Amino acid sequence: MSRKSTVSTMEDGKYVDGSLYYYAPNKPAPIVFTLLFTLSGTLHFYQSSHHSSWRITWIYSWSSLLFIAGYALRTAGAYHFGNINIFISSLVLLYAAPPLYELGNYLVLSRCLHYMPHLSPLHPHRTLTLFLGLSVGVEVLTANGAAQSITGSTQAKQDTGKALLKAALVLQLGVMGLLLAVAGTYHRRAARAGILTNHSGKADIRNVLITLYCSCGLITVRTIYRTVEYFFAAALHPPYTAGEDISPLIRYEWFFWVFEGMLMITNSALLNWRHPGKYLPKRNNIFLRPDGTERVGEEFKDQRPFLLVLFDPLDILGLVLRTDKKWWEDENLPTPAEEEARRAEGGREGGREGGKESSSTRS
Repeated sequence: MSRKSTVSTMEDGKYVDGSLYYYAPNKPAPIVFTLLFTLSGTLHFYQSSHHSSWRITWIYSWSSLLFIAGYALRTAGAYHFGNINIFISSLVLLYAAPPLYELGNYLVLSRCLHYMPHLSPLHPHRTLTLFLGLSVGVEVLTANGAAQSITGSTQAKQDTGKALLKAALVLQLGVMGLLLAVAGTYHRRAARAGILTNHSGKADIRNVLITLYCSCGLITVRTIYRTVEYFFAAALHPPYTAGEDISPLIRYEWFFWVFEGMLMITNSALLNWRHPGKYLPKRNNIFLRPDGTERVGEEFKDQRPFLLVLFDPLDILGLVLRTDKKWWEDENLPTPAEEEARRAEGGREGGREGGKESSSTRS
C-alpha cells in the first residue's frame, strides 16, 4: 500500500488491510508523546527528590515509564501495524499506566487524611489499605484481560479476557467514585472547621485537594472513553471486514489521541505544576490536632492477623468492638519543634558519651 493511500484510508475511517488497529496508526504522534512523557517523568523524579516526597509520589515516575514504553512500542506499531506482539505489548502498557495515576491519588488522599485524622470519614491508614487492594485488583484484571483477549488460544478464552477487561474498566470508575466521595466528605469537614483557609506555616490541604479533583476528573473522562470504546471493540474479532458496522471510536485514531494521549499528558503536567510535595509536610508522621497545633505521631502498624487485614481492611470489627486505636487523640504527643529539640538533645548526649568513652580508652 502506498503512503498516499494509507493516509487517505486512515483519514476516511476505512479499514486498512492487515492492521490490528483498524487504521494505519499515525507515525509522528507516538514519538511526540514518548518525548513528552520522558520530560514529565524526569521532572517527577526530580520533584520527588527535591520535596522529599518519594513515599507518596514515587508512582508518578513509574507511571511515566509505562507510558514511555507504551508509546515507544506504538511508534514501532505504526510501522508494523500487523505485528501482534507489538500490538499487545503497547495495549497492555497503555491500559495499565493510567490506573497508576489513580493509585497516586489514593496515596495523596491518604496523606491528607493522615494530616487531619480527626476529620477523616475513615481510618486514614486503613483507607489506604482499602484503595491499594482495589488498585492491585484493577491492575491484575487489566493486564490479564488485555493480554488474554488477544492471545487466548480459543474463542472462549478470548471472551474471558474481554470480560476481565470490561470488569477492570468498570471497577476503575467505581473506585474513582469512592475516592471522590471520601475526599469530598473530608473537604467539607475541613472547610466547616475553617482549616483550609487558615494554613499559614502548615500544610496547604486545600490546594492538594483541588489538584486531586482535577486529576480525578481527567482520569475519569479517559476511563469513560476507554470503557465505551472497549464495549464496542469487544464485539469485534480482527481481522476486520469492510462490511462490519464499527463505531467511530475504533475507526478514527483521533479519539485515542484526544481522550487517551492528551488527557493523560495533561494529567501528568498538572501533577508537575501542582506537585503535592510542595504543599504537604516533608515528614509523614506530622498531623494537625483539632486545636490547630501540629504534632508528631507514631508510624502506624496494623498488628492484626494477615487474613483479618485482607478481609476487613477498614477494621469494621474493631469499630464494633471498640478496639480500634485512635493514636491522634494522645495528648502527650510532641510538636515538631519539641521533637527536633529532643533529637538534638539526644545527639548531644550521644556525642558526650562518645567523648567520655574515647577519653577512658586513651587513659
